[in-house]
Amino acid sequence: MTGFAYLAALLVSLGAMALIDARWRLAFWRAPGAAAIAVGVGTALLLAWDVVGIGFGVFFRGDSPWASGLVIAPELPIEEPVFLLFLCHLSLVTVLGAERALQARGRP
Repeated sequence: MTGFAYLAALLVSLGAMALIDARWRLAFWRAPGAAAIAVGVGTALLLAWDVVGIGFGVFFRGDSPWASGLVIAPELPIEEPVFLLFLCHLSLVTVLGAERALQARGRP
C-alpha cells in the first residue's frame, strides 16, 4: 500500500488547495475559464519540459517505496503530471491570495 503513498499525498494536497481556492474564491471559483487555461497551459509546458529533459537523459525516474511504479512513458511516472498540476494550481492560488492580501492592506 505504501507504493501509492506519494500519489495519495499529491491528490490530498490538490484537494486541500481546491478547498482553499473555493473558500476565498481565488482562481477556479472566481474565473474558472481563465484558471483552467492558466493551470492547463502551465502543466502542459512543464510536462513538455520534462519530456525534453528525459529525451536528453537529464531527467530520470528514481526508485522509491512511496511511488506507485506506474509510468505513462519511459522515465515518466504517473505521479509527475499530478505533481505538475498541483504545482501550477498552488502557484496560481498563492499569487492571487498574496495579491488579495496586499490589496486588503491598501497596497497596490
